[in-house]
Amino acid sequence: MQALLSRLVSRNRVDRTGEISFRTRAPITTTDSADTEEPSYSMQGGFIGFVFYWLAFAIPFLVYGSNTLFFLLYTWPFFLALMPVSVLIGIALSMFFRGGWFKTSAASGICVIGMFWTVFSFLSGW
Repeated sequence: MQALLSRLVSRNRVDRTGEISFRTRAPITTTDSADTEEPSYSMQGGFIGFVFYWLAFAIPFLVYGSNTLFFLLYTWPFFLALMPVSVLIGIALSMFFRGGWFKTSAASGICVIGMFWTVFSFLSGW
């Protein structure tokens, strides 16, 4: 809120040529900490979480074969509930690592696959 108010006030003080009006002679800083915005990392993190969700979903098929389909036929709501959680994990880790795609991918992969396998192992009893 303070950044928005400071932008509105600074626009009123500067005329069209970019110079300060005659009644105020204070220089306007161009790199004010309140005016700088942090870039958004949510799209990258959400995509990484979504990709690792589908990779984790494919791993039981690779390990146990087509019989996994019959198991997932009855337990699909549990695994469907993990999709938004996986996307949120990707977004949170991307924000935490400030957009570092390698660290975000590694941490998201470990978290999402571990979470998926925990639910799968708990439901299957293996």
